[in-house]
Amino acid sequence: MNTFEIAFRLKNKIVGIAGCGGLGSNCAVALARVGVGTLIIADFDIISEANLNRQYYFFDQIGFKKVFMLKENIGRINPKIKVITLDVRLLPVNIPSVFAGCDVIVEAFDLADQKEMLLESLQINLPEIPVVAGLGMAGWGMNNIIHHRKMDNIHICGDEISEICPDLPPLAPRVGIVANMQANTVLELLLNKEQK
Repeated sequence: MNTFEIAFRLKNKIVGIAGCGGLGSNCAVALARVGVGTLIIADFDIISEANLNRQYYFFDQIGFKKVFMLKENIGRINPKIKVITLDVRLLPVNIPSVFAGCDVIVEAFDLADQKEMLLESLQINLPEIPVVAGLGMAGWGMNNIIHHRKMDNIHICGDEISEICPDLPPLAPRVGIVANMQANTVLELLLNKEQK
């Protein structure tokens, strides 16, 4: 399958992204570059200088909402991608309506309790939609322990052990590896589903 065939198969696909930080912003950019037709991005946070060591934003975007700046950045990469922005805190009451109709959902939250809340809500309300989650990307090195694991309809990308803390911060290389692994898993799901 060449790049034109891939883009043709992806142009009508919809991917939801929960969180526009290190995982979400980099995963969204990777999906836009390959031509996923519609991205639904949801986040309520603003860009800070501390985000720039791993998130797909720029210095002059500090202080602006992540969802709007990510849409702007994607538009500069591929203006054909439809980006639906939702400046909202995702909660069990709104998650089903935000992501209904998606072909795949990317979990890109920072905190374990947020990840758990999202996954539980999706498994209860939208169990038919595959979810690609990021878990364990703090620090640097340790490439050999980053992996993909499938558990029912959830695909986990990361090392599943490295927790973010002051002495093990999230940095661009490992965050980028996991975000791109998530994007690659989304592609695998979308393209394999299309071939069946």
